[in-house]
Amino acid sequence: MRRLLMPVGALGAVAAAFAYVGSVDPNEPGHYPACPLLRFTGIYCPGCGGLRSAHAFIHGDFATALGANALAVVGYGICAVVWGVWMVRAVRGQRFSFVLSSTQLWAIAAAALVFTVLRNLPFGAWLHP
Repeated sequence: MRRLLMPVGALGAVAAAFAYVGSVDPNEPGHYPACPLLRFTGIYCPGCGGLRSAHAFIHGDFATALGANALAVVGYGICAVVWGVWMVRAVRGQRFSFVLSSTQLWAIAAAALVFTVLRNLPFGAWLHP
């Protein structure tokens, strides 16, 4: 039973964060700070629209979630799969280790960079939050 504490605790923390964002609408001004990069430069960072995406996702509006931040929605899916593998391994009494190689980290950084550049180009307006 003790081996389940970490994955269940992680799920509880993520569920609490999503519950908060689901109940406190980021589309209403004054609840969350503005992105400093967007505020001072007008450039959308890879995280811009992430809270709106989470809010829409929690309410089952997946099209709006993708429109607010497609990269975040992909991240939700990846995190769900990793958590599922972690939980299955914990139930089976197996160790779980999640370590990304430097190649994988560079690939993630490159994907975030490409997403950021595309959403800030004129033809990438469909990626704006």
